[in-house]
Amino acid sequence: MIPTLFFVLLVIFLLMKLIPGDPAIVLLGPEASPSDIASFREELGLNKPLLVQFATYVGNILKGDLGRSMIYRQDVLSLILERLPTTLTLSLCALSLAIALGVPLGIFSAIRHNSFWDFFITVLALIGVSAPIFWVGMILIVVFVLHLGWLPSVGLGSWEKGVWDVFSHFILPSFALAFQSLGTIARFTRSSMLEVLRQDYIRTAHSKGLKARLVLGRHALRNALIPVVTVAGLQLGHLLAGAVLTESIFALPGLGKLMVDAIMRRDFLLVQGEVLIIAVLYLFVNFFVDLLYALLNPKIRKSFGGA
Repeated sequence: MIPTLFFVLLVIFLLMKLIPGDPAIVLLGPEASPSDIASFREELGLNKPLLVQFATYVGNILKGDLGRSMIYRQDVLSLILERLPTTLTLSLCALSLAIALGVPLGIFSAIRHNSFWDFFITVLALIGVSAPIFWVGMILIVVFVLHLGWLPSVGLGSWEKGVWDVFSHFILPSFALAFQSLGTIARFTRSSMLEVLRQDYIRTAHSKGLKARLVLGRHALRNALIPVVTVAGLQLGHLLAGAVLTESIFALPGLGKLMVDAIMRRDFLLVQGEVLIIAVLYLFVNFFVDLLYALLNPKIRKSFGGA
């Protein structure tokens, strides 16, 4: 995890330096005098060599200091922690929807292999994987907001107006963000189930007279879910990245919208801080997925001395 985080820091640091434009000129304006620009660059350490800037930044991170936002004049960490709950809520809602719909659809498609329903679910999954998030979001707004008027289109809602007001504001963004992941999880569940259903121990279980529901639930599904868990864990990283577009479309004050504003205004410390936090979350999710393997597969647990 440590080498991965270091590589992420290095890449995003270099990418921000490659973006055209001087942060000092962007923030102070084109009418700023050369002396003011020079003083501002010196204050931020932009006049130092890249290697010195990177070493200073990494040293500050090790002390728990992500820097200070040039736009908001506020600590980067406090800004991120302020917006993080919205992005996490959106991503987890989208992941829950993708798993709750994708896994049953994949299982049903595998059980009805080569049938009309198998073909229909496969096509639906391919559409889900191929459809861009911003297009899905706009279609949902046109249908459910403009034509039907069932749901709100922007903002977070207010707890003072009730739980439904807050919940309703997350429905469309969650579905828009979950659509691609739903298709991916459904495809992987289908292929994993088909592979498991062709195994000899499944035929043996059927030959012993066990009920089909018991064979599917206890023997087939548990083994088929191992690669699906991997994909679901990886999808959380995809959802965190997709939240940038989703939050921009639905005007949600999360990390995504904050990231877009920071990139457009060259607030490189804020961008680097957000990428670091997202990378840390992604790595911990993958670590949690590794732990789930032991729960789903006893062979893995026993190989590491577990009971």
